[in-house]
Amino acid sequence: MLGWEFPPFISGGLGTACYGLTRALSDLGHHVIFLLPQPVATEFATHVQLKTPASASPELLAEVYKAYTLSEFKNVEFRAIPAMLQPYRSPDDTSYERTESVTQSMDVHDYQPQGGGAAGAAPPPSVVAEAIRAAGASAHYGGDMFAEAQRYARIAVLLARDENFDVVHAHDWMTYPAGMAVARARGKPLVVHVHSTEFDRSGENVNQKIYDIEREGVHAADRTIAVSHLTRNILVARYAARSEKVEVVYNAIDYNGNGDKVELPPAIQRDEKIVLFLGRITMQKGPEYFLAAAKKVLGHVKNVRFVMAGSGDMTRRSIELAAELGIGHKVVFTGFLRGDDVARIFKMADLYVMPSVSEPFGIAPLEALSHDVPVLISKQSGVSEILTHVLKVDFWDIDEMANKIIAVLRHPPLQNTLREHGSFEIQKLTWRDSAAQCVRVYGDAIAARPGTR
Repeated sequence: MLGWEFPPFISGGLGTACYGLTRALSDLGHHVIFLLPQPVATEFATHVQLKTPASASPELLAEVYKAYTLSEFKNVEFRAIPAMLQPYRSPDDTSYERTESVTQSMDVHDYQPQGGGAAGAAPPPSVVAEAIRAAGASAHYGGDMFAEAQRYARIAVLLARDENFDVVHAHDWMTYPAGMAVARARGKPLVVHVHSTEFDRSGENVNQKIYDIEREGVHAADRTIAVSHLTRNILVARYAARSEKVEVVYNAIDYNGNGDKVELPPAIQRDEKIVLFLGRITMQKGPEYFLAAAKKVLGHVKNVRFVMAGSGDMTRRSIELAAELGIGHKVVFTGFLRGDDVARIFKMADLYVMPSVSEPFGIAPLEALSHDVPVLISKQSGVSEILTHVLKVDFWDIDEMANKIIAVLRHPPLQNTLREHGSFEIQKLTWRDSAAQCVRVYGDAIAARPGTR
């Protein structure tokens, strides 16, 4: 399995999804070798135990990767790769334009399998060592995502040559080059997992290089997992994916009374209601529609405060917009939240709103429901396909969004009904079921390549 984030170092829902899915696969008895970019500050990961594999010298290992295990993942091995994959960067970042396609310059590891899916002849040790040093020797990375994805891919193949596995599972575009390279080098089937597309993140103004990588990954894969039918339809229509090779596996949440033991901070004001936006403050998440609806709500309900929890390239613009609308005194920007702070803000909220313009799935509404918070989501979200006891609205319809926010704030029976039914509804959405579906997809991918086991 190839990913670019994992708790406690997360920037979005993919890390949460990888955590739940990997733990469920482990519980089902499947062995997972998870390759991840090296964490920035492992000293803060109190539940991570670092260990040194015997296959490399301590000097080389220090520059390349660390394998770590989590006590709750009995069938999972983690391998850390020195690459700084940071996906949520502004589309205007000039670093997008500085590097050739990450699928090029793979000569170091481009050896072919020889019979029965076994690994082909490995590069000479001196070549391997030099490639590793070149890919991971510097502690400071240049910030070019394409170069970092290439670094990740190169080292992933070097590590995978000594591992025993049946299938390669790659999460989102930054790991597709690594997934394709590992699958090719070892002659194994490839499954790519699409949590988001460039059309979701950037609308029609897509970054061509990212789109090309996504398309190549989907076409190279033996099977593709989409997190919703919304995403599946985009893959078929925009990426020319073969529909029979794309399976939908919804994300989930393991409900266990989340946040029940979290202590609440003092209330902002005893008589104020809290309407929460929690997510990346980017074009995809629709923060401007949230603020426009807030303006309308405040014209009818005064004792309400809007909280925007998160960070992103539209944070400054959102702060300025709140001021321009004359509601800056009623909007709180918390910055990025994690851990218990997320649980606390959910416990304070009277309503959670996700006004996403294009949301492949959306785990945050499930988290809100697990904390007994009523939810209002856009119809342009994958999670709306599986949730019944929530309010839904088109992201652009700020009048209807405001009307539904007002209805929840003014009518406690509606709020209680949404809370009770929503909490019951998510109990059937488990990562164990999602993992079992992924296992079936693995089986289909393996069956598509006879003789690869």
